[in-house]
Amino acid sequence: MGAWSTQGRVVPVHDLCDYFRSSIDAAVAQQSVTVDPHATHYVVNMMTAFSRSENLYEDDGEVYGIRPLALMLADAAEAPTTDERNRLLRRIGDVALFVSGFFSNHLANRAVDIDYYIGMGQNAYGVLSEEVAGTFRGNVFADVWRELANKFCVLIDVLQEVRDDGCPESSMSVLRQYEIWLKTGSKRAEQQLRQQGIVPIATPGGRH
Repeated sequence: MGAWSTQGRVVPVHDLCDYFRSSIDAAVAQQSVTVDPHATHYVVNMMTAFSRSENLYEDDGEVYGIRPLALMLADAAEAPTTDERNRLLRRIGDVALFVSGFFSNHLANRAVDIDYYIGMGQNAYGVLSEEVAGTFRGNVFADVWRELANKFCVLIDVLQEVRDDGCPESSMSVLRQYEIWLKTGSKRAEQQLRQQGIVPIATPGGRH
């Protein structure tokens, strides 16, 4: 396995989970944010799983790719069991967070942008935390999913920090940074704009 170094070259990574854990911890410290350690552990495991394309992309026999979140939500609504519904809600939250953190550049000029992914992801994790509350599984995961819902935008900034540190070529243009700030209120995007001499003055999107 490999990862981008800060010099833009691939370096070997012997344990991807450890690499993501140290990268997440460094990004959290760099941004001076607070995220429950159980939630960051969850995100590390999610990133490790999605590093394998078969865990991120789906193959329905005709199309190989990420299933649209709206179709996942419809599947969840029609799920025959509570366990299957919760699995799909978790999938929505995970995919929305991963895409928002690592592929936000690619959402520009699409039919749905990062604010759509944020809304879908926050809602999925929030509903999931309520669904499992009071159950055996809920004793372990309810608080984690609630934290993921509440800190969704914070975690997007953290993942974008990990992405840019690992692959400098992925850094956003000034215009895209401004769009992200307008849609999400990202403190990281605002900081980067100010570092480039741009002071955002419009009312940004809310952060929860």
